[in-house]
Amino acid sequence: MPMSLWQYANPVKFMALSAKVLPWVTGLTVLTLVTGLIWGFFFTPGAVNFGTSVKIIYIHVPSAMMAINIWIMMLVTSLVWLIRRHHVSVLAAKSAALIGLTMTIIALITGMIWGQPMWGTYWAWDPRLTSFLVLFLFYLGYMALWAAVENPDTAADLTSVLCMVGSVFALLSRYAVNFWNQGLHQGASLSLDKEENVSDVYFQPLLLCLAGFVLLFVTLLLIRTRSEVRRRRVQALEMRERMADG
Repeated sequence: MPMSLWQYANPVKFMALSAKVLPWVTGLTVLTLVTGLIWGFFFTPGAVNFGTSVKIIYIHVPSAMMAINIWIMMLVTSLVWLIRRHHVSVLAAKSAALIGLTMTIIALITGMIWGQPMWGTYWAWDPRLTSFLVLFLFYLGYMALWAAVENPDTAADLTSVLCMVGSVFALLSRYAVNFWNQGLHQGASLSLDKEENVSDVYFQPLLLCLAGFVLLFVTLLLIRTRSEVRRRRVQALEMRERMADG
């Protein structure tokens, strides 16, 4: 089984498998995301204390969870690169960065929209909000480092180290409410260690939206990683041509 998984670190086998999987994942993404958002925004009632503004959870909660977990995924694939030097793994991390940055921006913006009527302000230096802002800056730094370093293997090494450092803030973003009791941000809406999550009328469409965001990430990741593999192939061919001409 381990060898059957590692074989897809080969770019040729990855491209072949992803070409078969991508249409199915795309279809599931559209189905779950559209169904979840329509169900949540049009067929659930407003909350007693929060009114219709509670429906922003169908975007805020999935995007915030994805922003954190995408960075963790980048950490895992970066470690694979550092240990086994598989190019597809680090290209997947590079490809995931823009998606994670976008999810972080969505989470921050929807959080501010939620915070203004709930807290009376768009922003507060709450532990979770602050760690999320730092995570956003790490996403920017990660992408900037890839753009600044010309040698791709050197860039992969440096960004992998940066990814390990930024993982501290990804974990803080997830568990800040548990670490610090004070703060405006409420506890997790979805948690395996809680006896009660949000009300079932919101819980079921929220789960569907979360599945849709996960599938959306997988779809975009496959598309972007395939593009990175093609770009790396073009760069290798150009280098061979220059060496041949020289």
